Amino acid sequence: MNLKNKSGEGRSLWINPVLDKEFRLRMRTPRSFIALLAYILILGLLAIGFIYVTMGLQNQQSGMRFDPSTSRVLFYVLSIAQLVLIAFMTPALTAGVISGEREKQTLNILLTTQQSSSAIVLSKLVSSLAFMVLIVLATLPIYSIVFLYGGISPTQLSLVFLFYLFTMLLLGSLGIMCSTLFKRTIVSVIMTYGMTMFIFAVTGVAYLLFLAIVQQSAYSPGMVPPKYSWVGFILGLNPAGALVSIFEPGISRQAFLVNSGNLQDKAPIALWLEFLLVYAVVIVGALWIAIRRIRPVRRKRKEDISTSAEEGIPSGEIAEMTPSGNGKNSK
Repeated sequence: MNLKNKSGEGRSLWINPVLDKEFRLRMRTPRSFIALLAYILILGLLAIGFIYVTMGLQNQQSGMRFDPSTSRVLFYVLSIAQLVLIAFMTPALTAGVISGEREKQTLNILLTTQQSSSAIVLSKLVSSLAFMVLIVLATLPIYSIVFLYGGISPTQLSLVFLFYLFTMLLLGSLGIMCSTLFKRTIVSVIMTYGMTMFIFAVTGVAYLLFLAIVQQSAYSPGMVPPKYSWVGFILGLNPAGALVSIFEPGISRQAFLVNSGNLQDKAPIALWLEFLLVYAVVIVGALWIAIRRIRPVRRKRKEDISTSAEEGIPSGEIAEMTPSGNGKNSK
């Protein structure tokens, strides 16, 4: 039995109308099922191809076998491939949720409802990410191949899926922000993919570039190397580097070029922890901008009031200068 609100409109107290509408429209379209099928097929073919090639090479060398170490490599390959697919699909799902409403001329109608700006933005974000979560959970049977041969614990798998959820939230927040800032969907999509490219590709290339510079300068023969290098902070901004640090914690030491005879010395911060801390601030800032910018009429009215206050015009005269709704002067 559904709970009804006091106004008698039949809306659930637990799901607002915007979120309910988005769930119904997004989950029931044929395109959603096609995207889910294509996603699983890509990962499944990748896993089967990896097993076929690995067993073929091992058969030529020392007999056909698939040991836990090879299974662990398969888990790494699947995890990195799924991270790339998430980076490809998430911006496409979120970059047009607000600008699409504006292009269909339904955003003004949505803003006149009782839903707040935060409810609208968060509902759009949750509905988009819910579909991505469904796709990622649908790949669990593919990951069961890894557990057949061992090498990976359920804890590591859970941490990887939590990292996927955080990455989807990051890219979805950036997509919502661009969709609110730009009126055209195509511009919003381009800007979102540009930010995604910066996070995934530019940070990785910058790390390799600065790593070569640091190794030639600070770690050249005759120089006293520091305890660790700052270049590791760049890799901590890259999702692939943070994901690999979850698999292998020692990667953080190598990324920061920790130089000490004591093997117990650690990196100044784990790569995955830096990734979470930095981009958590980015997520909050992107959502705050989206919520503030979704209502341009209110923002323009505040700007007019502030401008008039600077010019010394009373607020009552501003109301008198505003034209009435029927376009006729009052008698």
